[in-house]
Amino acid sequence: MVLTGKYRNLSPAQLLGKAHELGVAYEKNSGSCSQCTVAALREMLGFEDIIVKVASSSCGGQAGLSTGACGGMIGGTIVLDYYLGRPADMVSAVQVNPEGMRQFARGMEAAQILARRFIQEYGSILCPQIQSRIFGRAFNHQDPADWKAFEEAGGHSDPSKCMSIVGNAARWTLEILMEKGVIKL
Repeated sequence: MVLTGKYRNLSPAQLLGKAHELGVAYEKNSGSCSQCTVAALREMLGFEDIIVKVASSSCGGQAGLSTGACGGMIGGTIVLDYYLGRPADMVSAVQVNPEGMRQFARGMEAAQILARRFIQEYGSILCPQIQSRIFGRAFNHQDPADWKAFEEAGGHSDPSKCMSIVGNAARWTLEILMEKGVIKL
């Protein structure tokens, strides 16, 4: 797989920096950690728009509830599975497909690498635990007062908060794709 036009001649370090930068910018301007992680990578890799749409309800710790996995983790996993996961024609309701099981394991391994990077950096892959780490507390995005407190604490204005997490998710996902040989430089 090759990168889209303006990213083709960048070094690996420049590509990773650009993935982080795009993740931060998308999260700042659009919100939805999962969707913005995917959008940043789509800009660089050129996959179908529908993949960005599919990631939309995974935001904010799953459906905006701030109780599940980090949206950046989910968005990165979606992209990893897009390139490394098991294709639909290898999923069967009537027989075991050994090659399909190998493809499934390959995608799972890549997602585990991403999860380990989240755990190393933030101590968890879960939105409320990551929020507690970076904000000192977790927020309920469904509660208007808590949402206001989240925004006032820098949720989408402080580049060291959620925007940075999305940037890291995009960078780490791209790095894993490079390590797995999906991206040819």
